[in-house]
Parts: sequence; C-alpha cells; structure tokens
Amino acid sequence: MIWPFKTRTTKQIARIEIKGIINSETRKFLLEALETVKEKKFPVLLLRIDSPGGTVGDSQEIYEALKKLQKKTKIVATFGNISASGGVYISMGAPYIMANPGTITGSIGVILRGNNFKELLNKIGVSFQVVKSGPYKDILSFDRQLSPEEEKILQEMIDISYQQFITTISKERNLDMDKTKSFADGRIFTGEQALRLGMVDRLGSEEDARCWAAELVGLDPEKTKCFTIEESKPFLNRIFSKNNNKSKFTLMNDRIEFELKTSGQLLWLYQQ
Repeated sequence: MIWPFKTRTTKQIARIEIKGIINSETRKFLLEALETVKEKKFPVLLLRIDSPGGTVGDSQEIYEALKKLQKKTKIVATFGNISASGGVYISMGAPYIMANPGTITGSIGVILRGNNFKELLNKIGVSFQVVKSGPYKDILSFDRQLSPEEEKILQEMIDISYQQFITTISKERNLDMDKTKSFADGRIFTGEQALRLGMVDRLGSEEDARCWAAELVGLDPEKTKCFTIEESKPFLNRIFSKNNNKSKFTLMNDRIEFELKTSGQLLWLYQQ
C-alpha cells in the first residue's frame, strides 16, 4: 500500500476507487486499503464507485468493512458513470452518498447463470457419465437442463440473497421495506431518480463530494486535498500502465473470464 509519509494524513481526505466488476481481487484490495485509512488516521474517506456490481460474498465483505470503519472515519460515497447492483450494496456502507444526475444505478436484485451446452454436445457426439453422492450434486451441470426440483432449490437461494439485499438497503437508507421492494426489481434508474427514491443524499460531481467530505470533518474544502490509495504494483508495471489503457478486446476477454469463473454463483450484477 502506498501512502505519504511526510504529510499529515489527519488533515487529508483518503480516496479509494472501486472500478469495474467486484470480485475477490477487488475485495482484497479494498480491505487492505481500508486498513491503511484506519492506520494512517485519515478523518474522512471519499469512496468513488464506478462498478456494475459483482459477486455477492465479496460485496458483503466490503460493506461490512466499511461499516466497521465508520466508527472512526467519516465516509462519503460518490457514484461515477455507473454504480449498480453490488455497487449499490457497497455504497450502503457509507452514510453519505452523492451521485451524478445521470449516473446509472439501481439494478437491485440477484442473478444466477449456468451454461447449457446439451444440444451442442449432442451434435458432436459427446456425453458424460456421472456418478454422484446425491441427486443435486451436479446441479447446473453444463450438459443438461435443470430439473423442476433444482430450479426450486436455486430460486430459494436467490430469494434469500435478494432479501439480504433489500433488508440492508431499507436499514441503511431508513426506507420502508415495501418502498424498497417497489423499485428493487432489477430496473436501472438515474442518479436524479435515485435521489427521489431516497437511495442517495445529494446530486453532484466527485469534486462536490470531495468538498462535502472536507466540510464533514471541519476541513477547508479549498485547501484540503485527496490522497488516493492505490493497489500496489511492481515498479515497471506502474510505468507502462499509465499510458496503456485496456482495449475493448481485453475488456471483453475480462468479462468472459468473469462469466466463466462465476458460472453457478449468485451475483449482484447489472448485466450490460
């Protein structure tokens, strides 16, 4: 973790950015970064979220870590282009939330996907012999369709995860459960709509959120700067990555890799 050794961090705003799909690597970085915020005694954290969401467990762990940090540090979440699904869940760990008017947010819900290649395998003459300890051990197997009993089991899992999601939103945003359910049906909405729904507190840019963060802890917004806590990288990687933005092809490969890794997992993810 990188931090300024000679600067008084008690007079600075810590900044952490969550960018892209939330997964185990995101969780590892965030937990380490939040520990740095605590150790260096930053008075306030600016949490920048630009994410369509991701895995349920990783989102929950980040949220819980933010809740613990709240005991010592003020937290302001600011939404970028998109903060949806698991990105929304993580933001519940911040008592103060700001979105751009046009931010894409929402997509509150759960999705579970499996791959069914049964017809393709039949065409090329490939089949599998399965020996299992129980009838559901190969649930979501890619060489057959789900049985009605399996669909029921998976739907129950999804319903429980969904209930966890809307319960957290209702508690953290002080919303009636029925009101939360009225918009937590997977739809997306803008930051302006989110404000009307009570999901965010203010509309504005990241700069506006920075000024808000400074004011919350009695610092001068004109003079107080942010220190961004970044993931540690080898020196050469840091040099070459500055001018090496990911291509669309690489981003597509990353998304496919994520889909394959998380096949059969519960996701809080906005499917773009």
